[in-house]
Amino acid sequence: MSETRSEIHRSDDTAALARAAAERFVSVVVDAQRARGTASVVLTGGGTGVATLAAVRDLGGDIDWSAVDVFFGDERFLPEGDPERNYVQARDALLDHVGVDPDRVHVMAPSDSPLGDDVEAAAVTYLQSVAAFAPEDGPAFDIHLLGMGPDSHVNSLFAHGDAVQEKSRWVVAVTDSPKPPPVRITLTLPAVNRSRHVWFLVSGEGKADAVAACVGGADPVEHPAAGAHGLESTVWFLDAGSASRL
Repeated sequence: MSETRSEIHRSDDTAALARAAAERFVSVVVDAQRARGTASVVLTGGGTGVATLAAVRDLGGDIDWSAVDVFFGDERFLPEGDPERNYVQARDALLDHVGVDPDRVHVMAPSDSPLGDDVEAAAVTYLQSVAAFAPEDGPAFDIHLLGMGPDSHVNSLFAHGDAVQEKSRWVVAVTDSPKPPPVRITLTLPAVNRSRHVWFLVSGEGKADAVAACVGGADPVEHPAAGAHGLESTVWFLDAGSASRL
C-alpha cells in the first residue's frame, strides 16, 4: 500500500495543538465504534502528548471507553509506579478519569514485574499481547499518537539504532537509548505503519529542523520520524515554533 501524504495542522500554541488533536481523536474513535463496535489506540507520553490526553479526557464524552483497547508506543523500563513511565502519565492525564476496561489497557511490563529485569522477556511478552490482538493483515490500530524529540526520535526509535532498522518484529527491547533511561521497550516502524492514523504531536522551535527534515522525506535511519506513516492519514499537529521551518 502506498504511503499517505503528510497533512500539516498548525496551531498557535501547545494548548491549541492538543485540543485540535483531541477533537480529531474523539471523532475517529467514535466513528470506529459506530462502524465496528470497538476502537484501538496507541498512546504516547511527553509534555505535548500528555496535554493531548488531558484534552481527550475533557472532550471524549461520546467515546464508549469500555470498548477501547489501549496500547503504548514505548515505555521506560522502570519500576511500576515511576512517574517517568508513559503508563503512569497516561493514567494521571486520561485513563483514571474515564470508564476504560482495565483488561483492555495493554501495559508494557515494568522492571519490577515477575519477569524481573529481563527487558528482552518483557518485550516478547508485549509482542505476544499485540500479536494476539492484531489481525494477520489490515490495520492493527486505529490511531497511533507519536511525540518527537529534537533528534527526530519517535517511540524509543533512535537514529542508527537497531530498533529503528527493525524490519519484521513489532516490539523490541532497547538497551542503549541515548536518552535516559537507557533500557526501554518500543513498538517499531512495522507496527506504527499498520495504524490507520499516525499523528505527530510536536511543539517547540527546538524541533523545527527535525520536523522540516521528516516532512521533507529524510532517511528514517537518520530521522526515525520520517519512517512513520498511517494507512489512512499521517498528520503533523504543530505549534508555531515547530512549524517555523516549513
